Amino acid sequence: MVMAKLTPYFYSEDAKGQAGFYVQALGGEIRDQMTYGQAPGTDEAMKDKIIHMSFTAAGVNFFIADTMHEPPGRSSALDLSLEFKTVEEAQQAFANLSEGGKVIMPLEKQFWGTLFGRLEDKFGIKWQISTEPQAQN
Repeated sequence: MVMAKLTPYFYSEDAKGQAGFYVQALGGEIRDQMTYGQAPGTDEAMKDKIIHMSFTAAGVNFFIADTMHEPPGRSSALDLSLEFKTVEEAQQAFANLSEGGKVIMPLEKQFWGTLFGRLEDKFGIKWQISTEPQAQN
């Protein structure tokens, strides 16, 4: 069987700000970054923008870059889902990520036995936050 790692890659109008928000909201760190200014032939207006950044948040690896010409589009075909070991971790992540965004479905105990909630953060990214089944026992 082939094995691979899935790493979400965001395109942003403010990659530094968005990555910083996730690191603050979920705990983590910026691991590496490169600006367009480090690439040959970059337009002066883009020199401080992020061409590639890697960061961790909630123990997950992410990539992000600033868009060059047009704002990133939003999709209703994909949510990012984070499952936490404890109720407290899930509640804190939900509260932090929803700051400045909107709650789509409140974080509540569901009929299948775990906490589950859905939100759209202030950058337009949709998240599902849940707990592992044993976190409810």
